[in-house]
Formats: sequence, structure tokens, C-alpha cells
Amino acid sequence: MALPLTLAVILAGAAGCSVGVPDPAAPRDVQTTPALATPTITPGHDAAAVAARDLPFTAGDSLAAGVAVGLSDGLREAPGWKPVKENVAGENRYLKADGCLVSARVRVNQTPLAVSGDDRASTVELFEYLDPTILPNRLTTDTLRWGGEPEKPGPKVEVLVFESGSAPGAKPTAVLARLFGKAGSSVYISLSCPDRAALAAARADVAERLVVVPPSN
Repeated sequence: MALPLTLAVILAGAAGCSVGVPDPAAPRDVQTTPALATPTITPGHDAAAVAARDLPFTAGDSLAAGVAVGLSDGLREAPGWKPVKENVAGENRYLKADGCLVSARVRVNQTPLAVSGDDRASTVELFEYLDPTILPNRLTTDTLRWGGEPEKPGPKVEVLVFESGSAPGAKPTAVLARLFGKAGSSVYISLSCPDRAALAAARADVAERLVVVPPSN
């Protein structure tokens, strides 16, 4: 398999043109979800129960096999933000008045990168695939919303974060991602901002407004 573009190159694209996420096996994009999906219950799997509680990395196997997660597009409703790209190749992009740019997408067919029973290790594999120079100790853990109702407290889902742009003159950037091995899909959100303070505020908006939608099966 040919090595992909480095994550640094991908992040640089967030400041200008398209942000691409190279994935193996020619994965298909999943359309972002404009509203939260209502989980349904099927025999042998209680999707509603899974959606109602936190999803740490250790709980990845509680998802239904092969049913992709989703992402809401709630950032469009946040003060100061506006959508600038809507569902283009599965990507939504948002621009804030202070110059911050966010790209969000979901990918399917992620099984080649999945580590059985370990979503954290699978997510590390995703980052290393995007850029083999990234060391696991450079990744930190954060959370996004996991379903629930807007403007109300709700469960959280763990993700890994890679930050860059600490060099003088470099634009601060961050990538939040998780590969859901059992579901065979991944969530990828990149942020690029003029300065660290703006990046911190943008990450807070993302954590509140870009909700990871639990699978409905």
C-alpha cells in the first residue's frame, strides 16, 4: 500500500482548499446527519441502551457490527459559524467569523485499520496511516457528545486528538478522530485557527455542537 499524504499536509489544506482523509480499500463517504437519529432496537442488540450511556474506547464492542456512526451538523447553529461546504464527498465544512475552519466527515469500510476489540488502538492505527511519523504518545484523549438532545447534558464518546502548529508563525491545528472497529466506520474532525485562543474556543464549539450519532441498529 502506498504511503498517504502526511497529516501535516492534510492539515495545511484546512487553511485553504479541501481537507482529504485517505482511507484504505477505497472507502465510501457517509452523509453527515442534519438531525440526530432515533435509535431502534433489533433482536440481540439494544441500540437505545448503547446510545444512552458514555462510549469510552473500551466500550466499542457494544456497537452493532457494520452499522456506521454519523455526525450531526449542529455547528451551523452556533454563534459566529456558517456552513461553507455541505455534504461534498461526505464532508461538511464550517467557517467562523474569527477565521477558524472546521472540516467534519464520517468514513466507512474501515475494517482494514481496526484492531479487534480495541477502539483506541484502532484509532492510533488511523492516525499512523494518515501520517506514519505521528507517535502514539503525541495523541491525547478528549470527548465529543454521543447522541442526546441539543442544549441538554448527555453521554460522551471518547476520541483521540492530535495538535500541531506550536512552532513560531505556524497556524494552530487539531484533529479529533475515532475509529469504531465494530461499526467499521470512523469520525474525523479537523480544525485550523489563527491562534491558540481561537482554537480552544472552536474546540469547545465542536465538542458541544458536532454530535456523534449512535448507530440505529
